[in-house]
Amino acid sequence: MEVPTMAELQARGESPEMLFWVGCAGSFDQRAQKITRAFASILQHIGISFAILGNEEMCTGDPVRRAGNEFMFQMMAYQNILLLQQYGVKKIVTTCPHCFNTLANEYPELGGHFEVIHHAVLLQQLIEEGKIVLKGGGSFQGKKITYHDSCYLGRANHIYEAPRKVLEVLDAELVEMKRCRSKGMCCGAGGAQMFKEEEKGSSRVNWERAAQALETGASIVAAACPFCNTMMTDGVKNKEMEQSVQVMDIAELVALSLA
Repeated sequence: MEVPTMAELQARGESPEMLFWVGCAGSFDQRAQKITRAFASILQHIGISFAILGNEEMCTGDPVRRAGNEFMFQMMAYQNILLLQQYGVKKIVTTCPHCFNTLANEYPELGGHFEVIHHAVLLQQLIEEGKIVLKGGGSFQGKKITYHDSCYLGRANHIYEAPRKVLEVLDAELVEMKRCRSKGMCCGAGGAQMFKEEEKGSSRVNWERAAQALETGASIVAAACPFCNTMMTDGVKNKEMEQSVQVMDIAELVALSLA
């Protein structure tokens, strides 16, 4: 896709409008890579200058801090902050709520002060400003879409409206789950269930959440988090509904509807 790195731009004496923080999932998970490409294609389509860190990007440290390894978190955070400061980064956009929460709320106490925006908010802003134009009567017109609130986007940062406003522009019917917004239910990824075997119980948390999404009758489950996407996809497969129900990131939905 010919996305430049910060190092390449600096070598040319240029600086981008914003840095796209790809994150571990967006870099290495095959499914999440599609979300990364979709979002990057939107930015390229409307002519926003952006760059990535490429091989210089480390994990933000969110998983190790949640797991209790504060020393490792601070070591990773300081390294990232130093790198971002060296490049003179001012604005960061990310498709991952975990990265967003850590960069925006936890890096400042370690000296990392940046303007951090989640892609759901940026997409909403670009649509409202008329920079992103969607084709009328697109592929999602009349379809039922339900949106799953990511914990780190919703309850942790109170971002509920932006992703919904993006979905409303698609000419689709937005149907809410019984548990949504501040009363939304975690898919389990934030509790590290994506990385480990769950404790014994009667069901899996992502199966329960996916069942709630399927109850709405929606043919598309929209998410704004690569971790949620994985967990909800697994839940839909558990119900053997993957042929009729798709789990998609809002960036993918927008990318497919660009005029």
